Amino acid sequence: MVFDAPVTAIVGPNGSGKSNISEAFRFVLGEQSMKSMRGRKGEDMIWNGSPSLSRLNRAGVKLTFDNSRKFLNSDFDEVVVERVVHRDGLNEYLLNGTFVRLRDILELLASAHVGPSGHHIISQGEADRALNANPRERRVIIEDALGLKIYQLKKQESRRKLDRTAENLERAESLRREIAPHIKFLSKQVEKIEKSRSVRQELVGLYREYFTAENIRIKYAERDISARGDRLRQKAELMDSHLADAKKDISAGESVSQSSQKIRDAESQFKSLRDRKEKETLELGRVLGELSFEVRKEEQENRQKTRDESVRVEIVELRKLGGNADSLERDAASAEPQALTKMLEAAIGAIRMFVAKYTERIKAAAQDGVLSPRQNVKERLEQKKREVEERLSRIRAEEEAVSGLLDKLKDDMEKEKDKYRDAEKEMIRIMSERKEIAVELDFLHSEERECHVQKEDYERELREAAALAGDAALDFSRKTPVSPADFGAAGESQNDRESMRNLQHERRRRLEKLKVKLEELGGGSGAEIIKEFQEAKERDAFLAVEIDDLVKTSESLDKLISDLELRLDVEFREGLKKINTEFNNFFTLMFGGGSAEICLVKEKEPESVYDLEIEGFSGVSASINVENKEEKEVLPGLEIKVNLPRKKIKSLEMLSGGERALTSIALIFAVSQVNPPPFIILDETDAALDESNSKKYGNMIENLAKYSQLIVITHNRETMSRAGMLYGVTMGADGVSKLLSVKFGEAVTASA
Repeated sequence: MVFDAPVTAIVGPNGSGKSNISEAFRFVLGEQSMKSMRGRKGEDMIWNGSPSLSRLNRAGVKLTFDNSRKFLNSDFDEVVVERVVHRDGLNEYLLNGTFVRLRDILELLASAHVGPSGHHIISQGEADRALNANPRERRVIIEDALGLKIYQLKKQESRRKLDRTAENLERAESLRREIAPHIKFLSKQVEKIEKSRSVRQELVGLYREYFTAENIRIKYAERDISARGDRLRQKAELMDSHLADAKKDISAGESVSQSSQKIRDAESQFKSLRDRKEKETLELGRVLGELSFEVRKEEQENRQKTRDESVRVEIVELRKLGGNADSLERDAASAEPQALTKMLEAAIGAIRMFVAKYTERIKAAAQDGVLSPRQNVKERLEQKKREVEERLSRIRAEEEAVSGLLDKLKDDMEKEKDKYRDAEKEMIRIMSERKEIAVELDFLHSEERECHVQKEDYERELREAAALAGDAALDFSRKTPVSPADFGAAGESQNDRESMRNLQHERRRRLEKLKVKLEELGGGSGAEIIKEFQEAKERDAFLAVEIDDLVKTSESLDKLISDLELRLDVEFREGLKKINTEFNNFFTLMFGGGSAEICLVKEKEPESVYDLEIEGFSGVSASINVENKEEKEVLPGLEIKVNLPRKKIKSLEMLSGGERALTSIALIFAVSQVNPPPFIILDETDAALDESNSKKYGNMIENLAKYSQLIVITHNRETMSRAGMLYGVTMGADGVSKLLSVKFGEAVTASA
């Protein structure tokens, strides 16, 4: 909704939701009373749904001000105030989109005389609220209308600060009372510490003498041990050098054992070669035997083959030869003697040919079937014999080389044995002397450990002295004179050293006595107690200053509250005079005469004041009078007196309904005109007016619109006629309010 006319009227039937607009203004301006907005809790402000629409989870109102005239204390030309409520009751406040506190909203609006329930929002049924209110409530209404709320907020804040100051003051005084016994106790401890300082001074002097002599003794012992140790270590280094030389000779002699190892390795190698030689010799004998066997076998087979060639004749060939012989015999029996000779020659030729062919065939068969495998075996054995003979040849060569090396190693070992025996004798002698030096070094180390223990005791005594007597006890090397007897330790005399030890024992006994006495007096230097005493005194002084500051703060807050009260009273009385003038004018206008006045009346109620008396530890005292004026302070209230024309009444209760309505309207307009807010909302305040008074009401609205924007919720036609813009509110079957707007200026132009 945009309100850009001096007077905006909102009309509509009863129950359509017109009053929701004024309540939306109350809501966004920070109203906390849900009852004044027809609800019990924040959740009641949220749309709860209808038969056709579901409910929502939040409700929000955003109010935008045109701040070009800077009536609000903000640099923005447009100020947007927004409030959102959720179903869990959480409220959010935003200023120009930024989350702020409700207090920030109220302070900003208070400077422009705007508030959630001020005089500028008059709801239905509340028009005569000022008439029904008691005098004190009327004063609150008038103060709010006069823009005094900002001062009241400052006053309340000052009172809260004053209460906190009183609490801090009481707490500071309580702390001073608490530390007072502790300070008293510490002061006694400090006195005791002062008594122990003389003992501590004596202890410091004795510590210096003791530490000086002990320092000399320990340093002498360290130098003596160091010197003897250097000599022994030098001698040990010399022995180590000789021992290294002897070890070199022995290391050279150790080559005997190395040679022995080499000899053993060579003998092992020679034995291995003999074993291999015997193995290869046996292998060669086996191969030669097999070869000899194959040769004898071959010769035997050849002899057998020769015999077989002369007697073996195949049966077929013999049969064929027999057939030829039979044919030849028949031919010979029937042949002539001359022809018989030729036949015999031919027969002998045939037999020779047969025998030659048969012999060749037998040889070929013998070579193919018998002689060929035997020859292969012989060749393999020959090859194996050659391989074994080659390996034997190599083994014999290696055997000769190893035998020569073995002889040479044995000769070298005999030569090195003599040298090794001499080096061992020298090393044994050097090691014997080195052991003697080691024994002396062990003894020296025991002395060194004892000296180290004594030095640790000395250093521990230094730390104890520092704890008991302070660092002054350690300043012995520069300020403490040393007696000549103490220097006897630097010499070689045993008597001097014994004398020094006795003197140190005596000093030690005196030190123990002084330490016991110092412990009886409190022990230690007391620096912590003195420091604690100083800190307690500083704490007490700080609290005294703080109490003084709090008293001054209380006084300044009292003065500020007094100034605010004075300003409130002055501005209230001046504003009341102006309101009375306007109230009387509007009342005369509404009733055609008579008079009206707002008077101050003081109720008789005792003041509630409590005094806070403060008595300080050091005698500082203050008295603060704090009046609980937020709840118990009684200020003059306001009484309304009216004098109607042609009637004489004694109280407002005697007014009729119409007269009360006219009186309340006159009061509202008077208040609004004296200190006009940026806008005024009137929710059916004209409902009880007749036609004649409605015209007067309309004239007053037009006059008031010169100072403030008016938002009028009405059913009155006369009031509607004075509006520049009209919003109509209606509600459909879904239960949702809808708006229709008419700007009368634009409507007249359109109709023309």
